[in-house]
Parts: sequence; C-alpha cells; structure tokens
Amino acid sequence: MNDIKKIVLTGGPCAGKTTALVRVIEHFSSLGFKVFTIPEVPTLFTQAGMNYLTKNEAFFYEGEKATLEIQLALEDKFLRMAEQCTKPCVIVCDRGALDISAYMTPDMWTDITRAVGTSTPQLRERYDAVLHLVSAADGAEQYYTTANNAQRYEQMDEEGLRIARSLDKKVIHAWTGHPHLRVINNHDDFETKMHRVIKEISSVLGLPQPIEEERKYIVKVTGPLPDDCIESEITQTYLKGYPNAEERLRKRCWGRKQVYVHTTKKQTAENEEIVTERQINQHLYELMLPLADPNRQTIRKHRQSFIWQGQYFEVDTYLEQLEGLVILETKGIAKGEPVKFPPFLSVIEEVTGNKDYYNYHLALRK
Repeated sequence: MNDIKKIVLTGGPCAGKTTALVRVIEHFSSLGFKVFTIPEVPTLFTQAGMNYLTKNEAFFYEGEKATLEIQLALEDKFLRMAEQCTKPCVIVCDRGALDISAYMTPDMWTDITRAVGTSTPQLRERYDAVLHLVSAADGAEQYYTTANNAQRYEQMDEEGLRIARSLDKKVIHAWTGHPHLRVINNHDDFETKMHRVIKEISSVLGLPQPIEEERKYIVKVTGPLPDDCIESEITQTYLKGYPNAEERLRKRCWGRKQVYVHTTKKQTAENEEIVTERQINQHLYELMLPLADPNRQTIRKHRQSFIWQGQYFEVDTYLEQLEGLVILETKGIAKGEPVKFPPFLSVIEEVTGNKDYYNYHLALRK
C-alpha cells in the first residue's frame, strides 16, 4: 500500500488557501503525484442553506454535527480511493475536522465528538501535517478582501478585521498539539507565503525543497531528457482585463487528467501585485474563453518537469506561433545557489526578469 499523506491547509479568513490549493495541485501533479483535495465542508453547507450565525442552538448543533460527519466521511472515502492508486498520492484537506471546534464552546464540541464516536486526540491523529496560513487581517491588512469568498462573514472593516484575527488565533489553538503544525506567516511578497506552503508539503513527502527563487533561461535541448520526467500540455489564454491587471485561463493536462485555473494579477504599486488563483471546472472555463483578449494569441506549450542532481527544472517547449522557443525555469534553488545545468541542455541566454520572455508578452500578436 502507498504511504499516503493527508495534509490540512487551514487558517483564518483571507489567508490564501484558495490560491495555495491551486499551487499544490499543479506543483505535485507535475512531480507525478495523484493529488486528492477535500473541499471546505462548512462552505458547502453554507451554500446549501446552513446558517452558522443562527441563534437557534438546536439547529446550530445539528448543523455542526453534520459538518463533522461529512468531513470525516469525505476523508475516509478519498483515502480508500487513494489506496487503490498505483502512483504516489497525497490528500489535501481545505480545512480539517478540528477547525470545526473553533466555532463553538468546548462543551458543545465535546458533546458533538462524543455523539459522532470520536475525540479531539483521535481527530488530531488523522492528519500527517497541518499548515496554518495566517489571515491577511493580521499583518497584511491591505490585502484583506472578501471578493474571492461570497460566503465570508468577516467583512472589510475594522470589526471584520478584528473578528478575522480572533478566528485566526482560535483555529491555531484548535490545532495546537499536532506534531507537524506549521504556521505560515504573512510576507511583503505573497509569493513567499505560497513558496513556504510548497516547501512544507515537500518536506512531509520527503521531496527536495521547493521554490526559493525561479530563474529563466533560453535553452537548446541537445539530448534526451530523463525517462522519469513528467510531461504535460499547457494552454494559456489571456482575457480582456482592466488597466494594470493581467487575467488568464490555463488548462493543464497530464494524460487524461485536466486542471483548469483562472488567474488574476493586479499591480498595486511599482513593485507590488496581488495574484488570485482559483481552480474552475471545464464548463466555466469554456464559458470564459470567448472573453479572450483579441490582441493576444493563445499560448500552447509542452512542459517537461524533472529533478536533476537534487534540483527541480521545468522545460517549456513552445508550439505554433512560438515554435522553436524553449525556456528552462529552475524550481527550488535558493538565492546564490549555483544551477546544476543538465548536460542535455545548452544554455543560450539567461532571461530572468526580462519581461519580453514572460508569457503575457510572448502572447502579443505581432
């Protein structure tokens, strides 16, 4: 049986979990993992009619009890599915069972767990790691928003920020005692936060440490790539956006598996930007395609991902109008660390920081 790891992504409101889940799916799928994701059950219940702010205690009790039961059932079913896979698997939960305890009194939580036939210690042992992403309300207030979660009760005002900070600390408290609880702090650069998530999961999975700095090179392939490299097809379409904003759709295919992602990048200052990524379904992806920017062509490329001497690389071979262009990106190589270029790649030019070789500019119609 595979050694299947189950990891919780949790945190206070507007912590970056949605973007983190997209990054986790793409990154570890590229490394050959089958990634299962358990959706945030309270959000599903809210959308279905549950009101967690109700003053009806009996209604609240039954709703929270049902939330825990469905959370555990989903995890158990996906674990059984993962056990049948022949490739390595990881299960990532958008919040876990102990998150539920942060929203009620200790006595009610004890009653609910007893009724379900479990306990806090047993629930804690269900997970291999817990990554708590600190809410933007605590230290990154300028990025706090409710735009990406219509179900969020904590609004964009001082009282909402206070509630968000309080919930953030309650959630950390709920998970305190887990042997692999990691708190992911806010940073001036949101990418640093995302990189830390990938790094911690890589550590749990026993993989090389991930993204510290990405460097880009135009290369020529002079020999066969490793047999174990992961191959995927990427289709990237840019949409008609707003000034100082970049909006795109990406379809990424690994064999029969397809992942659809909607990304928005908005520049807030000369050296700052807010990046929002969310996974979408195929139907929404196809509905949004007619919004494509007429000034930009769709980019299609073949990606080959592999590890060479402990360093992770991605080789993108561009197709159609960009045929002949091959760009190498490094992954997980710390600042100042030398790049161990594989012998089957010949470096023509480093283009790190050169926007002419970013996809947004490569897509411009000539």
